[in-house]
Amino acid sequence: MSLAHGHHYLAIPGPSVIPDRVQRAMHRASPNIYEGELHEITRSVIPDLKRVARTEAQVALYIGNGHAAWEAALANVTSPGDRVLVLATGRFGHGWSEMARTLGLEPQILDFGEESDVDPARVEEALKADREGRIKAVLSVFVDTSTSVLSDVGAVRQAIDNAGHSALLMCDCIASLGCDRFEMDDWGVDVTVTGCQKGLMTPPGMSFVFFNEKAEAARESAQNVTHYWDWQRRTGVEEYYQYFDGTAPTHHLYGLREALDMIFEEGLEAVWARHRRLAGAIWAAGETWAQEGPMRLNVKDISQRSCAVTSVGIGEGNGDRLRAFMEHEMGVTLGIGLGRDPSSAWFRIGHMGHVNAHMVMGLLGCIETGLSALQIPHGRGALDAAAEALV
Repeated sequence: MSLAHGHHYLAIPGPSVIPDRVQRAMHRASPNIYEGELHEITRSVIPDLKRVARTEAQVALYIGNGHAAWEAALANVTSPGDRVLVLATGRFGHGWSEMARTLGLEPQILDFGEESDVDPARVEEALKADREGRIKAVLSVFVDTSTSVLSDVGAVRQAIDNAGHSALLMCDCIASLGCDRFEMDDWGVDVTVTGCQKGLMTPPGMSFVFFNEKAEAARESAQNVTHYWDWQRRTGVEEYYQYFDGTAPTHHLYGLREALDMIFEEGLEAVWARHRRLAGAIWAAGETWAQEGPMRLNVKDISQRSCAVTSVGIGEGNGDRLRAFMEHEMGVTLGIGLGRDPSSAWFRIGHMGHVNAHMVMGLLGCIETGLSALQIPHGRGALDAAAEALV
């Protein structure tokens, strides 16, 4: 007998829970792609995406996942032989660097480990050492989904400015746009990439690249840009098909429009605050469980924890055991220990997008049940601590 029957909870760090409103908006016949409502919806999501990213910059829409946005961003501002400085706090920083290499770029990686933020002093030092100005861009990951490390992007901009370097600041905000506070313009980010399937609460399939005037100027000499990735074609639109260089992602646009409506009905500041309160409950429970036994939250410093995802170490083999129990007995899917060694010692909790207090408290209760059922030692009183964090 399993207790998993009923509505399943996908508590992974993306794709996130899809709201009923978004599903209903998408559950419709295919629309006219030549004129009418779909055109109006597409034009309406552009300013609202910019509101979420807190920017006056332009945004290009792509049919593809976050990796597509990575490539689009790099292609529009680089040429073969350029160097990029990659700030790695987990698997996804390294993944972006691997993509850069396939475009003929030379990645220079500053690896800050898997448990803490970027050190701006090391960034400044690396840029000052680049006397020939070969580094064209600094690639930062705001939240690395594999480790849940949140980086101080504003401090990276300050390091670039202190070094007197002309490199673009590019930021991967895929894991956390609409969850953790992000200020593209105020923090001096030149290019931001994100996807629709996490804080934007829409099924995977669309990604977005925001770029300012400095990045737009770099596009003029970029030799890696191709017809399809060219963001100029997608922002200097004369005919509707140019938004997507072909057929629009029709139903995704309806879903995205509804998701953006939900964000602004709640209020972006309120959305950020909700994520922080719910994350605080998860952290309180995790820290209580960690008082006895093998469990530990990956990021010790609360200021460096993402409000969208939490990576948890629980001892070799125990991560896989707990995930299996949660899925098959509790009806909850946790994230795998992506990029961690050994992966079986880790699990991740996604708490992004359409998540509320009863979902989080239910999730924590199921985890506690799993710890007890699997006889994994843990501290007591975690649910009380979580409840106290929500008061």
